[in-house]
Amino acid sequence: MGHGEASGVRAVRVNATGTESWPSPGHHTRLLHAAGTHPGRVRSVNEDSSLVAPPVFLVADGMGGYSRGDVASRLVVESFESLATLHEVQPADVEAAIATAQTRVASLAAEFSSAPGSTLVTAAYVLEDGRGYWLLANIGDSRAYTYAGGVLEQISKDHSVVQELIDAGHLTRDEALGHPERHVVTRAIGALTTSEADFALVPAEPGSRLLLCSDGLTSELSDTAILHILSDQMSPDRTVSTLVDAAVAAGGHDNVTVVVVDVEALGAAAPAAEDTEPRDRG
Repeated sequence: MGHGEASGVRAVRVNATGTESWPSPGHHTRLLHAAGTHPGRVRSVNEDSSLVAPPVFLVADGMGGYSRGDVASRLVVESFESLATLHEVQPADVEAAIATAQTRVASLAAEFSSAPGSTLVTAAYVLEDGRGYWLLANIGDSRAYTYAGGVLEQISKDHSVVQELIDAGHLTRDEALGHPERHVVTRAIGALTTSEADFALVPAEPGSRLLLCSDGLTSELSDTAILHILSDQMSPDRTVSTLVDAAVAAGGHDNVTVVVVDVEALGAAAPAAEDTEPRDRG
């Protein structure tokens, strides 16, 4: 996309949409999901990758440019694909997938002058005592949010220089949006092989939304802007298109990738089909 080209939903590639009843017909919850990506206005290569394979959802943001960050993020996705075949995902399964991704991405260093890397944020839908939860893991600054009851909550913590400045009280979240080191991460898959993931178990209540995204979204849009779009009660695919389009319109300085998952009780009315269907750029 050229610098002067106007952004629009038709330029957003929504690469996976659907509705899944998970994990069994006896469980009265369904997951409605969509994922979309855009290279942005500046970069010619899209180094982001995503996975929508219920019960597993993932966003990976590759780093390395010509050192093949796009390959790194794709290897992360491929390392998690087998989890979609499991009847029940356990923390050990996610840990094993992360270890596989670390090994595969680190091996790219032998092929390129500098080691490529990737962030990771993943959420697997699991059951504990009959209730649904998101089993979350993240490395780097790709984020996970939940939206429920009008409240947006970031449920991952950035592994970044800017987050360390925020934690130390030297920077506010609003100031972080324009900070020159906002893209510098302190943990990554591959490039920083000793990086450990943070894990969390978060309720996935009917009526809530999950958002996974690369920093191409959060470096352009404030949490308030994201909240406004998520609260607009659009279908997941329309919500994805609107979020990505807004990030591109705000500057599009980086690749942007978004996954949205709605948790609904079976029997609830599904969102009506949209009149406008996003398509790939020509």
